[in-house]
Amino acid sequence: MAAGIRLYVDGPLGASTTVEATVDQAHYLGRVMRLGVGDPVLLFNGQDGEWRAEIARMDKRAAGLVIMEKTRDQSEAPGPWLAFAPVKKTGTDFIVQKATELGTSRLMPVATANTQTGRTNTERLRAQAVEAAEQCERLSVPEVSDMTDLDTLLADWPQDRPLFALDETGGGAPLAVIAATAGAAVGFLVGPEGGFQARELDRFAKLPFITPVTLGPRILRAETACLA
Repeated sequence: MAAGIRLYVDGPLGASTTVEATVDQAHYLGRVMRLGVGDPVLLFNGQDGEWRAEIARMDKRAAGLVIMEKTRDQSEAPGPWLAFAPVKKTGTDFIVQKATELGTSRLMPVATANTQTGRTNTERLRAQAVEAAEQCERLSVPEVSDMTDLDTLLADWPQDRPLFALDETGGGAPLAVIAATAGAAVGFLVGPEGGFQARELDRFAKLPFITPVTLGPRILRAETACLA
């Protein structure tokens, strides 16, 4: 059986070592995927590359996996940061999943004046990021920050990391032109449904590390704008 199932593990990986699966992972391997002793699984932890392991023991609530060999080195370059206003229902989950697939290295939910969702479940979002990384064959999982307010985000933002704020009024430069030469050590700030308020846009214009940008003339859903 080819190793197609990937699991993120929170611990070091190396040849001939044993990894203990979590209860949820053991359930997934045994009950959902119907795997058993001897079946292969790919493991990664965001630091040591990807490794092929085999299930050495399995029961209802536990599984032990013995690492056999490295299949990929840890070669991913850090991706951009994404600060975004959470949206209602499952939209925030969608943003986290797709941003993970696209290579974002940090996800930062932020409350703006028009944000309609007052809080997020950070552990749930982290689980969504892990699942997306497992499925898309990424070697790392983006950091997911606790939700913060816009004032705190801007006060704590590293001054040497450019931040591109999406201006839905069309007042910024085209993002495609600006981002083409920006490199990976940048951030993107996407507003809520209804966009940023005028006072927020005015504040962006006064901060030297922020560049207002536009995605074009169309009105995009907040989820779409995060991924554009």
